[in-house]
Amino acid sequence: MKPVWIIDDDRSIRWVFEKALTRENIAFRTFPSAEEALAALDTETPQVIVSDIRMPGESGLALLTRAKERHAHLPVIIMTAYSDLESAVAAFQSGAYEYLPKPFDVDHAVELIRRALDESALQDAAAEGEEATPEILGQAASMQEVFRAIGRLSQSHATVLITGESGAGKELVARALHRHSPRIGKPFIAINTAAIPRELLESEMFGHERGAFTGAQAMRRGRFEQADGGTLFLDEIGDMPPELQTRLLRVLSDGQFYRVGGHQPIRANVRVIAATHQDLDARVKQGLFREDLYHRLNVIKLRLPPLRERREDIALLARYFLQKSARELGVEAKRLSEATLRHLQSQDFPGNVRQLENLCHWLTVMAPGVNIDVKDLPPEFRGEAAAPAAEHWVSALEREVDSLLARGETGIIDALTRQFEKALIMKALARTGGRRIEASQLLGLGRNTLTRKIQELGLGEDKARPEG
Repeated sequence: MKPVWIIDDDRSIRWVFEKALTRENIAFRTFPSAEEALAALDTETPQVIVSDIRMPGESGLALLTRAKERHAHLPVIIMTAYSDLESAVAAFQSGAYEYLPKPFDVDHAVELIRRALDESALQDAAAEGEEATPEILGQAASMQEVFRAIGRLSQSHATVLITGESGAGKELVARALHRHSPRIGKPFIAINTAAIPRELLESEMFGHERGAFTGAQAMRRGRFEQADGGTLFLDEIGDMPPELQTRLLRVLSDGQFYRVGGHQPIRANVRVIAATHQDLDARVKQGLFREDLYHRLNVIKLRLPPLRERREDIALLARYFLQKSARELGVEAKRLSEATLRHLQSQDFPGNVRQLENLCHWLTVMAPGVNIDVKDLPPEFRGEAAAPAAEHWVSALEREVDSLLARGETGIIDALTRQFEKALIMKALARTGGRRIEASQLLGLGRNTLTRKIQELGLGEDKARPEG
């Protein structure tokens, strides 16, 4: 990583930073004037700039403006002994990353520099085109162990079982395993086995022949065929129905399968990565998961820690998600105050990284200012009394509507109604094992109405079979 530049005409201030950054093993370079720093900027680029605002010759604000002209995403921290409102406003209007009044606490200044380094590293990654498929972020020891495991598996084709709570980022780990494997040039296909009704899942995984069942008007390739040569990610494998567990075991054993209604064996060279939030050992003992399949999948096990076990990563992840949401919405990225960061680091985040990402998107849309204080967080994060369950999903719906409107979307009532009905029907079918009569009773619909909606929503397109 490139060095941090310290610019101050006060020798004692430069000495304090030199000692502190040396102790923290952070590379640095110091300058006594803005002119010298600007001259060096012609041939070098720092990772972060920390500059005094009032110096003989060029001011820190002039340096800030010219540095931003050359490197738009370079974080610049402005410090001054003159803690007046005008200087703070001018610094932020010119694009300062943060404003540090003197005298400052050295530990606070170092933490601020570390935050700026993290943000600068993220910007570098985005500039290199990694934003489309971001690597997993994490500095915690538990995440470093995950990274080491991905590295050790980089030349392997072994089956991997990823365990971890919902929202912890299991698919990101699966994508990283694929990206750092010999299969990188081949497809990565993901399927959530818990999100697809039982009656559709077999066809989804293995495909079907024309005429295999009512509505199968054309041959369809399944996910195994689509992933040939690459990686198939089976998410929430613990929810797979028993009959499909048997078919999956056969594929893993001999590498071939049959489409639904087919008679010709199909061979596919696929690496399987499975994931679950459930305790598969317990499900095996309960007779809900095949023991032989479990051992086939559990060749290499990776445990992804929940966010509450890696609280030191919350600041890094939050800054990344705030920047991501800002880019998507075309607005200025929000910033979390030190107090807000400490408050979030005290939260348990039962929804893990996904919950933190949703929070950052909500803040980007709903928070009134650029700087986020604890009072700007949603009530459930401020420690206020929880709303009734019915209000939670209504609030989530309202936030989604706000987000769609902010992006200028139109026709949102049809799109949201379609998603709403689709979620209800898929969950009801999953609960009843695909039995439509029972599902229609749970939903309060006639069976014919349910069948029509399945067709309209594309839930049964070329996949639905008559209920037996």
